[in-house]
Amino acid sequence: MTGHNYWVGTGGQCVAWEDNPENVARTQPYRLYRFLSDLDDILEQELDDQRRLALICPLVRRLLNSSTWLLDHYLPPDPDTGWSVLMLYDEPDYPITVQTVVWTPGSVSPIHNHAAWGIVALLSGQEKNMFWQRSGVADRPDCIEPVGDRTLSPGDILCLMPDTIHHIEACSDQPIISFNLYGETNYTQRFQFDPVQGTAQLF
Repeated sequence: MTGHNYWVGTGGQCVAWEDNPENVARTQPYRLYRFLSDLDDILEQELDDQRRLALICPLVRRLLNSSTWLLDHYLPPDPDTGWSVLMLYDEPDYPITVQTVVWTPGSVSPIHNHAAWGIVALLSGQEKNMFWQRSGVADRPDCIEPVGDRTLSPGDILCLMPDTIHHIEACSDQPIISFNLYGETNYTQRFQFDPVQGTAQLF
């Protein structure tokens, strides 16, 4: 699965990243258990979130290129909420979330951050990401302003820092399916933002 890589920091600027071909075109197949082992090594050896993402991103592409079963491993979206989450790996005390997420066409998420580094790899449909940043108003620290947007197509990978603020819109006529990977979440710093009121609440 080919596509583009993007990285978004705290300021909401979306920057293109290039894959190292040597990290992608390795011996096939690349199984989920191998990916998790490589991921564990990176998390132990690298403490900086941006450098972690730079190392993990090509492994995600390698996994998607090799493990085609992931393209069909998801739950239909809930008709009431408009979305679904299928956990692909869940281990007690292991601070990693691996899942596939599905959104119905036309769905819009709340404006939020993740309070964890994260990677979203689009498998199907088109997903528009709107990016925001805190406006820097001293007496209204939760006031945010839009920065820009990026529409992801199948094969595109988006890398997010813990303080990245965004929301998504499912902008195609078919369900949006993505492979999502998140680090350990600091739930005291995970917020949903209201740009009109200039407020944030735990999310």
